[in-house]
Amino acid sequence: MDLAALKKTAQAMVAKGKGILAIDESHSTCKKRFDALGIDCSEENRRQYRQLLVTAAGIEEALSGMILFDETLRQKTDNGVPFSKVLADKGILPGIKVDAGAKPLAMHAGEQVTEGLDGLRERLAEYKTLGAKFAKWRAVITIGKDMPSDACLHANAHALARYAALCQEADIVPMVEPEILLDGDHTIETCYKVSVKTWKKLFEAMEDQGVALEGCILKTSMILSGKDCKKQADLDEIAKMTIKGLKEGVPKNVAGVVFLSGGQGDQEATERLNRMNQLGGMPWPLSFSYGRSIQRPALDMWAKDMSKVKQAQEALTERAKLNGLAAMGKYSVDMEHTNVV
Repeated sequence: MDLAALKKTAQAMVAKGKGILAIDESHSTCKKRFDALGIDCSEENRRQYRQLLVTAAGIEEALSGMILFDETLRQKTDNGVPFSKVLADKGILPGIKVDAGAKPLAMHAGEQVTEGLDGLRERLAEYKTLGAKFAKWRAVITIGKDMPSDACLHANAHALARYAALCQEADIVPMVEPEILLDGDHTIETCYKVSVKTWKKLFEAMEDQGVALEGCILKTSMILSGKDCKKQADLDEIAKMTIKGLKEGVPKNVAGVVFLSGGQGDQEATERLNRMNQLGGMPWPLSFSYGRSIQRPALDMWAKDMSKVKQAQEALTERAKLNGLAAMGKYSVDMEHTNVV
């Protein structure tokens, strides 16, 4: 393990004013999104769409990395250039989703554990040769009656820790993602308790496995009210409680924290990140690793007219740059209706 190289990559992932774009949707997720917009989810259409994303002009000003799906890491542009090289030439770190998805947790109805450890060492070695600099593994935590159980938290923390150790062994930076779902009518206070417990369990497991936290990125949910909760927390409460929870549950030597958008509106996700960075006082950089909330304007535009690649790319870059500003606490809602590209 080259700890100096891992630290350098992890720090680059949370460079000032930059975040990460997730374009690692599985075939099934991609099909749902394409179907909803009337796009045939063929391999060529997926390649064309992802080409639009990786070749967008100026996107590197707001992005430090992109998380790719296995298929995407192997794909090339119309000119035969591997997507990973296109990104690397722009100074964007190519990443790779390596988990095999969340499956039902035995003996715990309604809960899930993420699989994919079998053969991971060999896959990471191959991904390294294909240009991957970091990886991502997502766990799913549900809040509900008697959930999450200790068994669910333990199983997912253990899997995330073993994945992270294998990544670092391969000199690939692990992004660990415990997603606490927005589904439910729970209060923000309940989300706070679950989030802190989840993070503490995760980092205990990672330390047990010998993971160097300085070469690791936490990708997680903001602390929010459940989407069906009658009392929705406001902007300031979300920012303050998320910062407080992170300080309680996340070690100071983690390289950085990036948020997932997880069902939030495009503008909401940007505003909330911005408010946290305005408040400041964190021991680590706080940035973004959004998927839909950055891609949505571009995908909608491309779906209507696939010839409008440049216009779709401009919409993508604009959304990414707004989030880049939020990562510095320099975003304003007024910017939503002016071109910042």
